[in-house]
Amino acid sequence: MEATRFHHAADHVRSACALARQGFAQLLWPAVCVNCGQDVATEDDHICRTCWDQLLTCTAGDYCPRCGRDASRYGLVAGTCPACQGLEIHFDGIARVGVYTEALQRMILAFKHDRTELVPLLARLARAVFEASSFYNDVDLFVPVPLHWTRKLARGYNQSHLIAKRLAHPTARICTDLVRIRRTTAQPIAATPAARARNVKHAFAPRADHRFADRSICLVDDIKTSGATLNECARTLKAAGAAHVYALVLAVAGQRLS
Repeated sequence: MEATRFHHAADHVRSACALARQGFAQLLWPAVCVNCGQDVATEDDHICRTCWDQLLTCTAGDYCPRCGRDASRYGLVAGTCPACQGLEIHFDGIARVGVYTEALQRMILAFKHDRTELVPLLARLARAVFEASSFYNDVDLFVPVPLHWTRKLARGYNQSHLIAKRLAHPTARICTDLVRIRRTTAQPIAATPAARARNVKHAFAPRADHRFADRSICLVDDIKTSGATLNECARTLKAAGAAHVYALVLAVAGQRLS
């Protein structure tokens, strides 16, 4: 009995100390939204209600499982939307967190410019859509879309690799045997799909001792616009012997919310 009372008292002391530390931390470092900087309550998971509401809007809605564009499930024909029918798409399916707008757009742009503290939240969103994808059980390898070494040196990290490292899977592992062998110009949103495809043509190659043969691969990237980069990566991987190539992205750009 005495031991039980002692343990209960110890639990109360630990809880009181934890609350005191939390209150003291709030006084010194008030909680702010990691996305917009507004004050938030500690229970709001470091993101304000406005940004949460925008994220829910950005991530809502159906999309084409072949190209990732907004599409009603009732408008798909043989699993594709009208926008991608007739297009040569080398990846076999795609999962996306949402559309590139509002809070999600701000988070991704900040993430690409030194805000690596956003990784846990973005990776959690990516993990959720990946686990719900049709290809979750088929993936053998995660392949982050590679940066040219000069860009990685300047930025200090590959944002796609940081996301891939936090994707939970019972068997799939990260593979960096796909490399970018040519520094391409930045892909502006306004560029035509043909110009984007020319820009990345033959920009990727597998390492000599790659592990892609007969594997099912999930490419990981932050933004898909025309899909030229993902398409060229998938083409290169299949030429290296990959059996299937899928894509997981944080956002698809050039979409209108319906």
